[in-house]
Amino acid sequence: MTQSTADPSDQRVGWIGTGRMGVAMAGRLAKAGVDLTAWNRTIAKAEPLKEHGASVCGAIADLRDRDVVFTMVSASADLEHVLLGEGGLLTDGEHVPGIVVDCSTVSTETSAAMREACEARGVDFLAAPVSGNGKVVRAGELSLVVSGPQRAYDTVAHLLEHIGKSATYVGEGDTARLVKIAHNLMLGVVTQTMAEITVLVEKGGVSRHAFLEFLNNSVMGSAFTRYKSPAFVNLDYTPTFTPILLRKDFDLGLAAARQLDVPLPLAALTAQLVQASVGTGRVDEDFSILLDLQAAASGLELKPENVAVDDGLGAAHEEDSS
Repeated sequence: MTQSTADPSDQRVGWIGTGRMGVAMAGRLAKAGVDLTAWNRTIAKAEPLKEHGASVCGAIADLRDRDVVFTMVSASADLEHVLLGEGGLLTDGEHVPGIVVDCSTVSTETSAAMREACEARGVDFLAAPVSGNGKVVRAGELSLVVSGPQRAYDTVAHLLEHIGKSATYVGEGDTARLVKIAHNLMLGVVTQTMAEITVLVEKGGVSRHAFLEFLNNSVMGSAFTRYKSPAFVNLDYTPTFTPILLRKDFDLGLAAARQLDVPLPLAALTAQLVQASVGTGRVDEDFSILLDLQAAASGLELKPENVAVDDGLGAAHEEDSS
């Protein structure tokens, strides 16, 4: 069984999942000089990491000797597959990594099951979901929330510092999953609110870019409202997070609320509006299409304003999230 080395600088790191989000996160580790080997189902998507000194492997089994392995996959079933499916990371009990750090957004139930599977094999498991997308990662603005064994967190903290601007440890078990789901509930509610007030002022004769400039410079503005402003102003719905993914998180959040007996009336209403956006069939666009739905409900036809708007993230190139 592989154990983490005493010297963090000597750690050998594996990465599973190099989609648009994963490749950006892994790229920051590679650029920082971390000994990194990556695997992805479509190998070509991992190839760009070689430019930064990383290696690419053809099988997940090649990562079993790593001290730390990060996973960044799309859904609960994908995490189960890469860990416990045929040829999975944990399917050879004699050869396993020291720590698994999962950055995916998966259900608390799946996270707990994968934690149990890791513990049964002597592997520490950290839940480390993130807030941001590929562009946010490259701008150095990613945030992570982490739960699991404190000793494991302390071992990988220096790696998390390379990936994002902050990592918040919130305790044992899978509490990080609930924090991330709560975060994404607010993501949806704020976006719907932003859509409603933007349509209100435009129908009253104010341009979207002027209103959002005022909002972003006021006490009500935030890094998020500024980041979403270009999409709202220019109707550029290049996906950073799709309605399908947002719906999944609302389902998870409302299920957690039922389990904990917490009423979420605003979140429940927003969930229906997110479902309506899915119902339009525009599932490959950004969830900012909530703006279009609000405009249609208000009898307003939107047109791109073709105005340059600062998103607050500098010159990093746009990618979508996971």
